[in-house]
Order: sequence, then C-alpha cells, then structure tokens
Amino acid sequence: MTKTKKVKSAGRFGARYGKKIRERVTEVEIKQRKKQICSFCGHVAKRVSKGIWQCKSCKRKFSGGTFYIER
Repeated sequence: MTKTKKVKSAGRFGARYGKKIRERVTEVEIKQRKKQICSFCGHVAKRVSKGIWQCKSCKRKFSGGTFYIER
C-alpha cells in the first residue's frame, strides 16, 4: 500500500469515504503516533485502553482523550 501526498496515511482508503473524512483521519493518526507526555511528570505515557493512560516513569494511571492525551 502506498501513501498519497494529500491525505498521507489515509491514502489506504483510496477514493472511498470522501476527502474531508480522510483528512480528519490523517489528523487524528498524526497526533496518535506522536509520543504522549504524562501531565504529572513529563515522561512518556502509554495508552492502556480507551481513554486510560499510564505513565512509564511514575506509574500513574489517568484519563485523557481516546486516541491521544488532550491538554
């Protein structure tokens, strides 16, 4: 599968679903793939399940966004 320049990773959908939706998917995926930062200690946090995150350093569990931590 190849990516396209305009919709990047959402290029896997081809011409389906419309351009706007594919652009939104791309925005979410770019944010999702960045390293997420713990709001308590500033180290990397990992997603445990939907909306639940755990810091690798301080081991705190906290809630955030579904796909990425919203500040």
